[in-house]
Amino acid sequence: MAVKATYLVVYNFLQALGWLYVAVLLLDNYFKTGSFDQSYSVVKDVVGFLLLGAFLEVIHAAVGLVRSGTLNTLLQWLGRLHVYYAVIGSVPELQSEPALAIMLLAWSLIEIIRYPQNALATIKASPRWLVWLRYTAFIPLYPAGVLGEVILMYKALPYIKDRSLHGEYFKHLPFGYHEFLWGVLLVYPFLWLNLYLYLFRQRKARLAGQKKPVKRTSKRE
Repeated sequence: MAVKATYLVVYNFLQALGWLYVAVLLLDNYFKTGSFDQSYSVVKDVVGFLLLGAFLEVIHAAVGLVRSGTLNTLLQWLGRLHVYYAVIGSVPELQSEPALAIMLLAWSLIEIIRYPQNALATIKASPRWLVWLRYTAFIPLYPAGVLGEVILMYKALPYIKDRSLHGEYFKHLPFGYHEFLWGVLLVYPFLWLNLYLYLFRQRKARLAGQKKPVKRTSKRE
């Protein structure tokens, strides 16, 4: 196996194992406590590490290791990183919200499917059912994850305003982080819809490529 393929397979399987571990921790905590109130404290370091490591995907796209669009990959990475660190990590009151558990579970399930499919596709060994699952599971999971992100950002607004959070990064700008977050919330639905529709187009193309050619038989009359 070439060095490039080996690297991509290893990277994708490590990320898949990491997100599987996150899902196990979340569910184990729920069955032990009967709630998702401690979700953040249980998985915060693991999720943070996985998100930071995912910056490699932006590099992969930029240098042509994979065919993903660099801008879309960067925007998705920045969106998750922003919500996880700037919003949830800065507002403790959000860390027991049900929306956080919904978001984390949706992220986990998406990645548990996506990363193995990426790895196997690299070596042209991805089974048809996994391709179908990868390009179908996003239909409910992606909106669930985004809904969790939007709810958390919206609920963070009063805390951010009262505490002037992240004000040091906006001191030379005519607006603060509170106004910036409002702007993010206003454009989020449009950015999300654009990406969601793109995923449907990608789904159509990929699943069409999975169809077996129809065998034609000729009959003599």
